[in-house]
Amino acid sequence: MSVCISIRQWSSKGTFTLLQELHLASRALTYKVTMAPLSSLFPMALQYMNSLPLHTVESRSPLTRAAEPCLSSEPWMTEKVADTAPAVSSFQPRRTPGVQVETLSRHSPKDLFLLFFATDTVRTICSNTNKNAAKNKDLGKKHKWTEVEVEELYKFFGLLIYMSLVSLPSVQDYWRQNHMLSVFLPPKVMSRDRFRSIFWNIQFSDPEEDVQNERKKGTPGHDKLFAVRPLYDDILSACQTYYQPRRELAVDEMMVETKAKTGMAQCMEGKPTKWGIKMFILVESSSGYTIRFSIYTGKGVTLSEHGLSYDVVMNLIQPSCLGTGYHIYMDSFFTSPKLFMDLASMKFGACGTYIESRKGCPRGRPNALTKNCESGSVRWIREGPLVFVKWMDTQEVAVCSTIHPAFSGETVQRRVKDGDGRWTVRDIPCPTPVMAFNKNIGEVGLSDEFAQYYSTHRKTACWYRTMLLHFLDIATTNAFVLHREMSSAKDVQPMAHKDFMMELVCQLCGVDKANVSQSRSADHMPVPIVTVTDTRKKASKGRLKCQRCLQVYDRRSDTPWKCQACNVALCLVVDRNCFLDWHTNNCKNYCGPSSI
Repeated sequence: MSVCISIRQWSSKGTFTLLQELHLASRALTYKVTMAPLSSLFPMALQYMNSLPLHTVESRSPLTRAAEPCLSSEPWMTEKVADTAPAVSSFQPRRTPGVQVETLSRHSPKDLFLLFFATDTVRTICSNTNKNAAKNKDLGKKHKWTEVEVEELYKFFGLLIYMSLVSLPSVQDYWRQNHMLSVFLPPKVMSRDRFRSIFWNIQFSDPEEDVQNERKKGTPGHDKLFAVRPLYDDILSACQTYYQPRRELAVDEMMVETKAKTGMAQCMEGKPTKWGIKMFILVESSSGYTIRFSIYTGKGVTLSEHGLSYDVVMNLIQPSCLGTGYHIYMDSFFTSPKLFMDLASMKFGACGTYIESRKGCPRGRPNALTKNCESGSVRWIREGPLVFVKWMDTQEVAVCSTIHPAFSGETVQRRVKDGDGRWTVRDIPCPTPVMAFNKNIGEVGLSDEFAQYYSTHRKTACWYRTMLLHFLDIATTNAFVLHREMSSAKDVQPMAHKDFMMELVCQLCGVDKANVSQSRSADHMPVPIVTVTDTRKKASKGRLKCQRCLQVYDRRSDTPWKCQACNVALCLVVDRNCFLDWHTNNCKNYCGPSSI
């Protein structure tokens, strides 16, 4: 393409058109057209034209190259071409990686749990819960209430965790007596009505301050997380305080299931939990320990020019707390060349799957993967510290990294068809970033796995109660990870996850696990319904109808005896032992006559 320029063209074509032609005529200079007045553009244009020779100028820079000036046009390379990874920043954590409490001393499951639900935090919850209960009573809500204390609230938390171990259809079933679903622990800890009244009235923020916050709705001063803010901040601080992660970290998004009416609810079709409150978490890859988390409050939040995914990662990565040299793994929602380059400037490595349409990612290059490429085919392009890798597995996989070389000779086993059409297992090449991504991002699922095994989640009409249950899951999971790390430091066998949870429930509820089996049967003892000292009233005082006689014989037989554990009136006479018959047929926790 050639352009012939003449001074006489100025008056006929105008300033803007002429400057466009000058841009095409330039060999090495890119002229940026601004919206300045013509009077100011004319001297600049005249000076620019005078600097050019008055003969034909050929342009070496096609106009399409200006769209992505930072990317080259090199084709995709294959695994046969060697790639060299960039220099990786040295690992410099703020503290020695691992547990940040005394590892040689003995810490019970309750001690580790109290690191996240500290006494001061629970005392604040008790105070706000009592205020909220008084407020509800003034509004006319009819339920009995006595002020909750710290120890009682820990028992309440213990019962919530117990319900994650023993799953029953409804909360009421945990207090059923003489029923096939009957369990012994909850009635020993507190009554059903007391448990429900605490659950209905529990409050984390001050009710009066909560009202003031609601008045600010629609203004920048409104805090959507005010209802959970005290507990949220304390647990977030504890997660960072008591553990320093190792080098490999993972960022992910998760959903806390709830259908409560709140402006923060999100719908994500690709997640197992499609409707709920979205959270972003930073997890240590090797252990599943949750280091930081944040709750997405909706579109009203102020974002930077780089978007939500960029801001989330930058908020979770805190060099002042973590240090530098960490490797961050993430999925395609977060990955972008801009984010990876900025993390590299902060001395953080990054690796993650990417979407080809994301700004800055290479596309439309020669020698790219196609659907006809065989399994194990590798393509890669390096743009400075960034390497973009594509790999054909059962489908195309695209990964970007600032840490790894494109391919280092690793292989994975896959079932493929041989020349005769039979399925065989053989080793196929696998890019280094893909191997590292699969190894480290999977531990995000480990944190979810721990929580899902024994999740306290239950349906509730208030979103902040749902968040309480999720915070309990975070606390118990992190406490178990600390237990494993401390046991490893002392070279002792750690408890299994289930045993750890059982021990935690017993300690929170004040139940001796060693005497559980004895107490279940020993409590079923015949005792007098009423203790009377007046001999004239011993035969009639306090007598009640025998439940066994009513059920089996449909007749009324008054008796002065009842079962101590079941609190059921039963006959106990020479010719009729309703006490034994009742427990043999109705009571699951009764172990036979030897326990009487």
